[in-house]
Amino acid sequence: MTIYLFTYLCAVELVKTDIRNLSRDQIKDYLVELGESAFRAKQVYSWLWQKSAKSFDEMTNLSITLRETLNTNFVINAIKEDVTQKSNDGTVKTRFQLHDGHFMESVLIPVPKDNRFTVCVSSQVGCSLTCKFCATGQMKRLRNLDPGEIYDQVVMINKVSQEMYGHPLTNIVYMGMGEPLLAYKNVMKSIHYITSEDGLQMSPRRVTVSTAGIAKMIKKMADDASKVNLAISLHAADDVKRNEIMPINEQNNLETLMDALKYYYQVTKNRISYEYIAFQNFNDGIEDAKNLLKLCKSFPVRINIIEYNPIDGVDFVKADEEKIDRFAQFMRDHDVMCTIRRSRGKDIDAACGQLANKG
Repeated sequence: MTIYLFTYLCAVELVKTDIRNLSRDQIKDYLVELGESAFRAKQVYSWLWQKSAKSFDEMTNLSITLRETLNTNFVINAIKEDVTQKSNDGTVKTRFQLHDGHFMESVLIPVPKDNRFTVCVSSQVGCSLTCKFCATGQMKRLRNLDPGEIYDQVVMINKVSQEMYGHPLTNIVYMGMGEPLLAYKNVMKSIHYITSEDGLQMSPRRVTVSTAGIAKMIKKMADDASKVNLAISLHAADDVKRNEIMPINEQNNLETLMDALKYYYQVTKNRISYEYIAFQNFNDGIEDAKNLLKLCKSFPVRINIIEYNPIDGVDFVKADEEKIDRFAQFMRDHDVMCTIRRSRGKDIDAACGQLANKG
């Protein structure tokens, strides 16, 4: 029995803990227990979150012995580039492979004339919300991304931006695969690593979190003193239409959502924007614009009207440009800031709602 058990244990690959899932205090406690000085934890933490180390061998101010010990007991589950595609308009989509074999995608959206280089990051593998117009919504949610996996997207797409355009990232939007507020803890940790002095030191004002409208988590963002911008994937301004295309509205109707947004703005004063995909003969009329206007009265809001991007198996059609322009002008005429976002990366399935790990 003893020989059998020993053989069995040797055959089983032990799963190491990703050291990036430990806090600095946990790393310090571990190192002190090894007999190392407490300041080594600060060095390790700096390698992980400021220098974006992918291996312990990179940590050259640690002794070889300590690096070997860390390598024996921990792992850094960095994401790996799988496929990168560049659109005719300059948009770049990268599919990444995760340590467990899953895939997810990130998108670089460059606007050189405005000195704006934005990364659209994912927060989940797949999505559970089943919005009718979204390719990601047709996938099952397999799991939330770890904070380090979200952080890695920023680091690696920043490298792509510098190599292709000679410019670092200027903005981060959590608008990729998944619903960020259903991966709340990991998303907020990733934002900390991206924005803190101990991390990448990017301004939280350059970060936008987009949600389909999880009201209780919007209030939690406010209570947690979030400093990032908030975008609401609205897409319809009355409950009947929104229920039809976004099942999440059945549990988070517009009244509930607006109450949460009012609270969020009162507490944080952070910028709120509405994302509004215009579908032909569905939500693109002046009556729809009037309904949307009613949702703009309680706090300052910016509206981004988005061209619909076709996906397989869905009958929605992009609204006519003339109707989109008329819709936007109505909002502007009523003193609401409104921009029209033309599709980017549509030819490589990198546009809004198209991410589905096609590669």
